Amino acid sequence: MDCRLPIVDGYEATRRLRQLPQGRDLPIIALTANALQGDRERCIEAGMNDYLAKPFKRNELQEILQRWLPAQASATGE
Repeated sequence: MDCRLPIVDGYEATRRLRQLPQGRDLPIIALTANALQGDRERCIEAGMNDYLAKPFKRNELQEILQRWLPAQASATGE
């Protein structure tokens, strides 16, 4: 989830998704250029599962995806 979306930011978009029945268990990962103290906590409070600040390394993204999407990762052999 991009935290700096126009009109409805990622925080509000996450809150709205969490209100939907199919959005309750949906893994939502914050992807943001914000790397200030407290940003991670703000994302988690909004309902996101995890946080990744830009710039990031490929292996960091892979680790987060494997953490939250283990069934899909193992099905593709990664």
